[in-house]
Amino acid sequence: MTEARFRTIVIALLVLNIFVISALAGAAFTWLTERATPANLLPLAAEHLPAPQRAAFQRALADARRAGRDIRLEAQQAKIDAASLIGQQTLDPAALNAALAKARQDDFAMREKIETRAVEFVATLPLEARRLLADGLIQRLAPKPSTTK
Repeated sequence: MTEARFRTIVIALLVLNIFVISALAGAAFTWLTERATPANLLPLAAEHLPAPQRAAFQRALADARRAGRDIRLEAQQAKIDAASLIGQQTLDPAALNAALAKARQDDFAMREKIETRAVEFVATLPLEARRLLADGLIQRLAPKPSTTK
């Protein structure tokens, strides 16, 4: 391999790595700054639990999500239906409201399933672990100071 070809490959790899690192940094920034939804707060709040309890808690939440897969798919379909109704030539507000209500109902049903499973699991934890989980939730939910003037 000639020296010029080697330099070209090295430069190309450096440019590629810069793009990959930038994409990862952007994804991390988005993940860290994105406002967490209540369904996402539970696993994040468990970060201070001891590793075995944290893993068991995350498994319990994952099991609840798997068990509610049909509900989640119905909610997605209702949202697709609503989007389809919006794009039609003549808007049917009643049908659109019905599709959105179905999606909202399914989203709440899924959230209820996950929260119920979380409560069942938390009931098995000792007081100190429950306090750690509560502190994690409070930290996640507490308002952040404004950075704008």
